[in-house]
Amino acid sequence: MRQPTETRLRRMAALSSLPVFFGLKGKRVVVAGGGEGAAWKAELLAAAGAHVDVYAEDASGEMTALLERGAAAGTIALKARPWTSDCLGSATLAICDAATDGEARAFACAAKAAGVPANVIDKPAYCTFQFGSIVNRSPVVVGISTDGAAPILGQAIRRRIDTLLPPTLADWAALAATLRARVAARFRPGAERRAFWERLTDRAFDGQAPAQGDGERLLTTTHTSNTGKVTLVGAGPGDPGLLTLNAVRALQASDVILFDDLVSAEVLELARREAKRIAVGKRGARESCRQDDITNLMIRLAKAGRSVVRLKAGDPSVFGRAGEEIAALRDEGIPVDVVPGITSASAMAAKLKVSLTHRDHAQVLTLVTGHARDGRVPEGIAFGQLLDKGRTTIVYMGGRTCREWVEGALQQGIDPRTPAVAMTAISRPDEEAWSGPLAALPDAVATLGDAPLLIGVGGVFKAAGVGEVPMGAPANVIAAANGVAHQRLAV
Repeated sequence: MRQPTETRLRRMAALSSLPVFFGLKGKRVVVAGGGEGAAWKAELLAAAGAHVDVYAEDASGEMTALLERGAAAGTIALKARPWTSDCLGSATLAICDAATDGEARAFACAAKAAGVPANVIDKPAYCTFQFGSIVNRSPVVVGISTDGAAPILGQAIRRRIDTLLPPTLADWAALAATLRARVAARFRPGAERRAFWERLTDRAFDGQAPAQGDGERLLTTTHTSNTGKVTLVGAGPGDPGLLTLNAVRALQASDVILFDDLVSAEVLELARREAKRIAVGKRGARESCRQDDITNLMIRLAKAGRSVVRLKAGDPSVFGRAGEEIAALRDEGIPVDVVPGITSASAMAAKLKVSLTHRDHAQVLTLVTGHARDGRVPEGIAFGQLLDKGRTTIVYMGGRTCREWVEGALQQGIDPRTPAVAMTAISRPDEEAWSGPLAALPDAVATLGDAPLLIGVGGVFKAAGVGEVPMGAPANVIAAANGVAHQRLAV
C-alpha cells in the first residue's frame, strides 16, 4: 500500500536570458542616433522615468515629433552632435541606432569600457541586454522576450496577453500599493494575508475599476481563521490548456497540493512554486494510497491552517470520489470548494469531433464505471440496456472488464455492429484512438497499452470512422469488415 509522498519541484529549465525589471526613475540614459528606432527607445526609456540624452546631428521626423510632445514621464533632451565615448561616463544605460557595423562595434566597445550596459538596435551581437515586448498596466508591467530570435512572435504573444488583462488592472495594482502597509499590520503572514490578496485579485480581474472605499471594505470584510480550507480541483484529462481559469487560480493560491498519478507534470507546473506537492497516487490496477489516508491528510493539513488543493484528473465529481471527501471535510467543519474540470468524455468528443448527444442518434447520455471495488463488472448495471439505440454510453475504467460486459451486452441482443471507440491518454502526447464495431472492441482494447482508457459506444461515433457490414454477419466477420477492426484514428 502506497503512502502519500512529497515530491520535489522539477528543476527550472535553462533560460536564454534573465528577465530583469530595471528601475530608471531619475537616472541618465544615453541614446545615440536620431532615427525612428532611436525615437521609440527614447520614449520608452523616458516613460520609465529616465532622463534621456539623445546624441544625433540629424533628428528624424519621429524624433522631432517626440521632442515636441514630450514623454509620459522623465525627460528627453537632444544633443545636436555625434556621440563620443565621454558622453557615456555617467550613464545608467546606453542605446545606439547604429548606421554601420563599424559604428555598432565602436559603441559596444565604448560602453564596455565605461561599464555601462548597452543595446545596439537590431544588432544582438553587440548587445549586453535586450528589449522585450511590453504589456503596460503600470505598475503591472509584463515583459516578453524571444532573445532576439523572433521579434514578431514576441509581439504576437504580447497581443494575446494584452487581451487577457483588463485595462482596470492598473487601478487595482495602484490600490494594492497603497494598502500594503495596512495589510502587513492587520493580517499575519501566510494564509491570512494571502486570503486578503486573493480577494483583491479576484476583484481586479472582474473588469471593473475599484470604487471609492473598496480598499477599506476589503480590509474590514476579509475574515481570518486558524482553519484552512480544501478545494477539490479538476485537472482535466492532461493537456494544461484544458484547465479552467478557476483551476489555475486555485493552484496559484495553494499551500499544499495532493495530486493523483494521472495529473500531468505540465499541469503541476502551473501551481505556485512555493506550494508543497504530495503524490497520493490513485490509479486502477496499481498500488495506490488508501482513500482514508488521503482524507485524513487533507483534514490534518486544513486544521493546521493550510490552503489545500486536492487535484484530480478529469472532473472531481465524475468517478473521482469527491462525495466521500466532501462529506468527511464537512463533518470536521472544514470549508470545502469544488472547481470542476473537463471530464475525459468531453475531451474525447472534442478530439473525435463528434457530439455526445444528437437528435438522430442519442437522446440519452450515460457515464458509467466499468468496474466495481472488487475489480469486476458492477452488479446491477445492465450493459445491454445502456448500449441500446438512442443512447451514448461512455465507460470509464472499463478496460479490464471490457470483454465481459461486451459479451454480456451482445448476448442481451445488442447489435454487434454498434459503433464503438476507445481512446487512451486523451489530450496527451501519447494519445491513441481506435474505432470499430462493438464486437471487435475487446480485442482492440487489448492492443492499446496501459495508459488511462475511455470507451464510447453509440450511434454518434459512426462519424468517427466505423464501417458498414452486412446485417446478421458473425462477430469474426464484423471484426474484419472494411478494415476497421483495429482502425487507429488520427486525432
